[in-house]
Amino acid sequence: MKCFRYEWLAVLASAALAADAADWPHFLGPDQDLHSAETGLNLAFGPEGPPILWEIERGKGHSGPVISDGKLVFIHQVAETEEIRCLDAVTGEEIWKHVYPVDVSQSYGITDTPRSSPVIDVETSLVYTLGNDGDLICFNLKSGEVSWQLKLEDQFGPSPFFFGYGSSPLVYEDRLIVQVGAEEACVVAFDKSDGSVIWSADHEWNGSYASPVVMPVNGEDRLLVFAGGMVKPPHGGLLLINPADGTINDAFPWRSENFASVNAATPVPCGPNQVFITEDYGKGGIMLEYDANFHARIRWQSPEFGCQFQTPIYHGGIVYGFGGNGGLMVAFDAYSGRMLWNEAFYQTTIPWDGREIPISLGHAHLLHVDGQFLCLSENGALIHMQLDASGFRLGSMARLFYAPETWAPPALSNGLLYINQSELGSRMICYDLR
Repeated sequence: MKCFRYEWLAVLASAALAADAADWPHFLGPDQDLHSAETGLNLAFGPEGPPILWEIERGKGHSGPVISDGKLVFIHQVAETEEIRCLDAVTGEEIWKHVYPVDVSQSYGITDTPRSSPVIDVETSLVYTLGNDGDLICFNLKSGEVSWQLKLEDQFGPSPFFFGYGSSPLVYEDRLIVQVGAEEACVVAFDKSDGSVIWSADHEWNGSYASPVVMPVNGEDRLLVFAGGMVKPPHGGLLLINPADGTINDAFPWRSENFASVNAATPVPCGPNQVFITEDYGKGGIMLEYDANFHARIRWQSPEFGCQFQTPIYHGGIVYGFGGNGGLMVAFDAYSGRMLWNEAFYQTTIPWDGREIPISLGHAHLLHVDGQFLCLSENGALIHMQLDASGFRLGSMARLFYAPETWAPPALSNGLLYINQSELGSRMICYDLR
């Protein structure tokens, strides 16, 4: 595969006179698919990156921010507390903050930190957060006043997680859906207004770090939950649930036999009745298709398309992603499962502090915006790309910073790009793409 750099950046810059803006109220974007509807953005940034509008110090964690009505909300860990902070999305000024204590432990030498992103209900201006210890809290977005809260373990019993609760909640109609992972409450739907339980789906697979999504199956909404907790022998897979009453229509097993494995990449709907799931401990990726009875059958599978927690992106009949820890970018035909191309970026470097630093795409994220793609590498590189069935083309490339574990996907709202730097000076940085 050859990489071609081309001269379309000036055209993009001249088009950036006005942008169609949108909120980013959910993990992975407005429709939880890593797509932004914003247009007219300036993606022709130089090697220093887009202009920084503001930046703040932040604590630990891999949770991403959410944005609505000019307000940005994020959760992080500071010492032995969790903080939920609400900022002015344009200035970075704090609007409100909520702090509470947490127990901080470790697994495999990795410290528990927040991994679940908040979610904002744009209809009610309520925001929901799920902390590492299972603190589920509903806030008034404008004031920060707590509307209701509960502790998942106290109400449903313990859940076997490696690093604490980490699946992001989902707002669906009048309910908040949470992957609880308890013995008799794998998935729970709460009334989003008061926290009362609407239904509870019991399954043995426990909770994972993948977030639930909804897609139409046979013309009806169905909830996709990629489950699997810290149990021996390990088990887990994809649950298909009726969001109206919690009925489990199908349970497709997909989990490595490795005890230390996790299911963490969010399911990717890929057209009518199809969904792609992936893990990075040997089994890789698989495309499922549901029949008229809501039962999954295998359309295709590939051990080469194994993603640990970086969610692939589906666009134009193609599934793009980064397989494993090696930084291999792949593209598969969503219908046939044929690998269209793959490319490693080991030799691609971007200057930083007088040195040429390689791009590390092992746990990178793609974002589709304005007919193009943005890629955030796991060590702080931002790359503008064109991707299609024939290959990829690189546009602007910038080394924003050099830090490992840049694992939270970026968020884009109103022409502003929000990126978490998680190590070597943990910050949240707002870049101006207007």
